[in-house]
Amino acid sequence: MTPTTFFAFLGGLLVLAFLANRLYRLTRVPDVIVLMAVGLVLGPVLGWVKAAQFESITHILGTLALILILFEGGLELNLRDTLRHFPGGIFLAIICYYLSMGLVAVVAWKTGFFLLRPACMIGAVLGCISSTIMLPVLQQIRVSQPVRLTLLVEASLGDVLGVMTVSILLALGASGTPQVAGFIAGVLVKLVACILLAVLAGMAWSRLLPMLSEQRFWQALTFSVVLLIYAAAQATSHGGLIAVLAFGLTLANARHADLPIFETALGLSSTEPEHHLQILSFHSELAFLVRSFFFILLGVVVQLSGLRGYMLLTLGTFGALVLARWIAVKATSWSWREEDHREREIALLLFPRGLITAVLAIEVLGAGGSAFAFLPALAFAIILFTNLLVVVASVRRGAAVSAQAGEPLIESHKSAGL
Repeated sequence: MTPTTFFAFLGGLLVLAFLANRLYRLTRVPDVIVLMAVGLVLGPVLGWVKAAQFESITHILGTLALILILFEGGLELNLRDTLRHFPGGIFLAIICYYLSMGLVAVVAWKTGFFLLRPACMIGAVLGCISSTIMLPVLQQIRVSQPVRLTLLVEASLGDVLGVMTVSILLALGASGTPQVAGFIAGVLVKLVACILLAVLAGMAWSRLLPMLSEQRFWQALTFSVVLLIYAAAQATSHGGLIAVLAFGLTLANARHADLPIFETALGLSSTEPEHHLQILSFHSELAFLVRSFFFILLGVVVQLSGLRGYMLLTLGTFGALVLARWIAVKATSWSWREEDHREREIALLLFPRGLITAVLAIEVLGAGGSAFAFLPALAFAIILFTNLLVVVASVRRGAAVSAQAGEPLIESHKSAGL
């Protein structure tokens, strides 16, 4: 492939990613499915792109995309608005994630003949809902504000729960310590320390932004701080992604706090909203670029043939996730009291897996070796199945909204004798 052909190829893929993202309202198909399908066609189907050329960078690219997206997700969360629906969202996130993890672990234990810890690892990877898919879907599906915020909280916490649980299991497997309770407590202490470090860094950086924003490339400098925080936290406790989310959340909300110590010491005024919007725009563009290439590469490098011996595990896993979602929504029905059955149906169908599932699967494969060689392909299949349910939810919600819009017209025709 010549350089000219290569750059034309990259440009065409970016145009495709943009169109798939923008045309969601018409097609009802998440762009993730389109991008992975393109990767499958280019790689395993047509053989135009060789998987061996990209396997070494897929994990790095996926981790970078996840760093950007979690940082962006933290920047978009407003604590004052979110806390109103935080109880329902946090209960739904915890129940759905750990119930999904447990049921998938049982399926893996019974059908794949895995030991307890590897089975729990599989459940931890596949149990978390993807905020990178849920966020744009919630922006485009017409649902009530309580439902939207509850699902937003759930998706945001799903990333955290998935990263934290997989990190603990990986660290537990690496240490081999028999004192499980004490070890987990130690890991949690390290994670809390990483979060506190990220929060303090976010507070300090938010006070420096008024001065830094007058310089060229200040947004790239902020990105470098994000990477340094991830590296420092990841090296100590596998808590890099959680620290990135906490850093973004702090930057988004620190401007509401009164911290005169920083302002007095540095002679700075509080961060203006436009700084926050510029950072959000810059990292959103970066995240779109990186995640688009990652999902295409995921389709290129995935080996679905590896699932031939795990078909029962694949189907059982999907069934376990559906059952866990149904139980979790029913168990948190107190937070849906004021909503009709059609919006509860949306909550039942919206549990997509996405970028974080793929990245965690690749991370577990790198740590666990050939025993988890099937896991990226299994994650790919689960991402595909759960996103097809997103298509179903979008179509059904669109039909319900159209029917509701037509009801007054029908009634007016009846009253006019038509």
